[in-house]
Amino acid sequence: MAESQRMRKVGKLAQEVLGEAIQRLKDPRIGFVTVTQVRVSPDLRHARVFVSVLGDEDERAATLAGLRSAAPHLRAELGHEMRIRFTPELEFELDHTPEEAERIERLLRRLHGG
Repeated sequence: MAESQRMRKVGKLAQEVLGEAIQRLKDPRIGFVTVTQVRVSPDLRHARVFVSVLGDEDERAATLAGLRSAAPHLRAELGHEMRIRFTPELEFELDHTPEEAERIERLLRRLHGG
């Protein structure tokens, strides 16, 4: 289903608010995180928050666990900053786009003898 302009707008604002709020978290499990995208459901009640995390697999897993445990706090911050009827439930996922881009880049270099 196509994403509406309202869904995109709410997602973009949520990305900004969450990006700042995550930087203020004091959880030692949470490493360097970038919120790369927020996809909001059509009813605006759920949001998939895609994050890029620096570090190895263990550090990424620990950061994701920290974010998931901070979800109620982050949702409250989001509700405070955004003036919408329902504050979406947050679901955090790793954004694998950078790894995929690197893998494709390696394949292309190999293909072209580089």
